Amino acid sequence: MNALRKQLDKIKPAFEKGGKLEAFHTAFDAFETFLFVPNTTSKRGVHVHDAIDSKRTMSMVLIALMPALLFGMYNLGYQHYLAIGQEVGFLDKFVYGLLSMLPQIIVSYVVGLGIEFVIASKKGHEVAEGFLVTGMLIPMIIPVETPLWMIAVATAFSVVFAKEVFGGTGYNVFNVALVTRAFLFFSYPAAMSGDSVWVRLTDTFGIGAGKVVDTFSGATPLAQIAAAKGEVPVIHDALGQPLSHLDAFFGLIPGSIGETSTLAILIGALFLIFTGIASYKIMLSGVAGVVAMASIFNAFGTTIAMQTTPLQHLLYGGFAFGIVFMATDPVTAARTEVGKWIYGFFIGVMAVFIRVLNAGYAEGMMLAILFMNMMAPLIDYMVVERNTQKRLARALKSKA
Repeated sequence: MNALRKQLDKIKPAFEKGGKLEAFHTAFDAFETFLFVPNTTSKRGVHVHDAIDSKRTMSMVLIALMPALLFGMYNLGYQHYLAIGQEVGFLDKFVYGLLSMLPQIIVSYVVGLGIEFVIASKKGHEVAEGFLVTGMLIPMIIPVETPLWMIAVATAFSVVFAKEVFGGTGYNVFNVALVTRAFLFFSYPAAMSGDSVWVRLTDTFGIGAGKVVDTFSGATPLAQIAAAKGEVPVIHDALGQPLSHLDAFFGLIPGSIGETSTLAILIGALFLIFTGIASYKIMLSGVAGVVAMASIFNAFGTTIAMQTTPLQHLLYGGFAFGIVFMATDPVTAARTEVGKWIYGFFIGVMAVFIRVLNAGYAEGMMLAILFMNMMAPLIDYMVVERNTQKRLARALKSKA
């Protein structure tokens, strides 16, 4: 690393003001910051000096995402070989998932970071580290069969219109990864829903050979519940075999790459809570909101969707991934401590509400988080205002 540091110091003057490569200063600065901790500090004014900066925060989130990402790659291969009726080993399943997902990750980062580099260069700003996490979240929350050009278009749209027009990292109102998902859902609904988008059937990489079995169904558990008629369905896998709650907890079910394994997501959640990166208040209150709303529907509902248990809501779909990795986004979430409890609770309530009452949209987590992103400033305002009024009343009472 010392040799690399010396080499960077040697070529650095060429990228600074007046140097031959001054136009590429932003790109060089981003690359240097990615490799090494900046050695510059504030010289004037009052500032809080803390070891946790945005680079470290994003790095911690990326580490927390690894269990869900790695298991998602394995499950992608598992679902593929299950669908084509072929038995292969653990490594073959994982490699298939890795090779299937790698192009989506590359497209997400190339498009998103490319736009951020261009805009930062035009403005003369530093490149923020926020897209390091966003670029990984995008391929983890979309179907595996999403065409790469759609990912590119949606990523470009979200970076520009959900982030940069608001001022860049730290100023966006909505979670950028979820805006990408919403753009895809409303612009290309056929590619974002149905039984065929969650399981990749083509054996593109020549790891094995096989054909889709006649009983194949790639419907997610929530889609199976939404489509059921007459009685509460038994959730099944791609071959029609029953799936237990334990199978869903481990993640051996169809779905987006990052959302299937509740266990892997919990590991990431514990890491984020232990390091102080994410708020446990939002996570716990979100779970409470799901349990409360689902219990109300269970008590009074008459449809199959209304009889979905709180445990099923927690295990199926994107709730666990959303409440851990996107609802806790410090930029778009509520920031007051009381506000975090309210914010998380209503995300859980709205996710169940949308799932149960909207027959055409089995998953409600995306819209629930985006709606509460919009409400977060109002929640914080009301919490602060109430606290101000209480303090004012206390002060007036003491004077009297």
